[in-house]
Amino acid sequence: MSLYDDFDKLLESDLDGLLDEPEKVAPVTSQDRLERAFLEINEFYRENREKPSSTTRNISERKLGARLDGILANPNKIEALKHLDEFALLELPEAPTTIDELNSLDDLDLLGDDSGIFDVGALPAKPRKNEDAAKRKPAKDFDKFKPLFIDVQQKLEAGDLILVPFGGVSTIEQGKFFVLGGLTCYIAEVKETKLKANGDRLRPKQRLRVIFSNGTESSMYRQSLAIRMYEQQGRAFAQTSFDETEIMDPAVMTGHIYVLKSQSTDPQIAGMKDLYKIGYSRTAVEKRIANAATDPTYLMSPVEIVADYELQAIRPSALENLIHRVFDSARLQLSQIDLEGKNYTPKEWFVVPLTVINQAIDMIRTGDIVEVHYDRELQKLVLNEEQELFQ
Repeated sequence: MSLYDDFDKLLESDLDGLLDEPEKVAPVTSQDRLERAFLEINEFYRENREKPSSTTRNISERKLGARLDGILANPNKIEALKHLDEFALLELPEAPTTIDELNSLDDLDLLGDDSGIFDVGALPAKPRKNEDAAKRKPAKDFDKFKPLFIDVQQKLEAGDLILVPFGGVSTIEQGKFFVLGGLTCYIAEVKETKLKANGDRLRPKQRLRVIFSNGTESSMYRQSLAIRMYEQQGRAFAQTSFDETEIMDPAVMTGHIYVLKSQSTDPQIAGMKDLYKIGYSRTAVEKRIANAATDPTYLMSPVEIVADYELQAIRPSALENLIHRVFDSARLQLSQIDLEGKNYTPKEWFVVPLTVINQAIDMIRTGDIVEVHYDRELQKLVLNEEQELFQ
């Protein structure tokens, strides 16, 4: 019998396909990587029912938010991902084209006309741009903001920032830059919300302090700025890349790591052993938890302060993300309904023994915390296989 006959018999006897030639794995393409990146954004929305923000202090969310900003700034990427867009995350807001559409944006009732002051049919039309300019005044402390405008312009020229379509009123936050009517504007302050009577209802209103690159400032309402952005096809700034180790606060901070225990009477929560909230605050913890009973962040119930550690020379956004990463496997999976009937998933509650939490705090002080993670089955901190904080 020849060697070939033996080989044929060997192939025939291979009922389990052990000798089959494995299929070649197709190389990962740029489209594959793009789709995988967007699926992570989809998953974030599925869990949180909101888009990831590129300005949050949570580093992992901020990474996804910057990624989404970059996708929205590229029509080719939007087109390539449409088949995966199950939550309409890629739909850009359209500018209003009629008065009715403008009024439909007015959630804060800034366009309410109880006094009839908008009945201007007999008056000559006036360009909106001139009207806005007339309401601006010189910013006496513009020198304080000038370096910020220079910095954002340099980043734009270097390609670190790009201009993207305006994302709506919810994106108007303190510290954000926009382009309106050919000028860069900076949201220097979002002032305290005040309630204004409108018929039998009270409507919240927020004034802004908006600094413009020509040295003027305006105190328009938040919703009014959104309407101007739509009217004049304003643009927003977005990062083109994101460094996960980047810390938003360059200055060294001092704050508190706090550990809270829920006093909820809900059997589902009260029956959980070792359920704790771990968070970071730059203010007194007592002040932070004052409204816990009505806040879904605190499971809509009063809380007890179990531990309060003051930490020096800590960069807060990195610290909070780090400790949550360490205990990620023990994160509470629970949804709450807030007072407005909206679904909310708390992110800072963990089922971990208090002794292990105390151990983690000690390891923060020594720096060893970056080398460990919590093993839920063993109920203890174990060494990482890879000694790298951000992977």
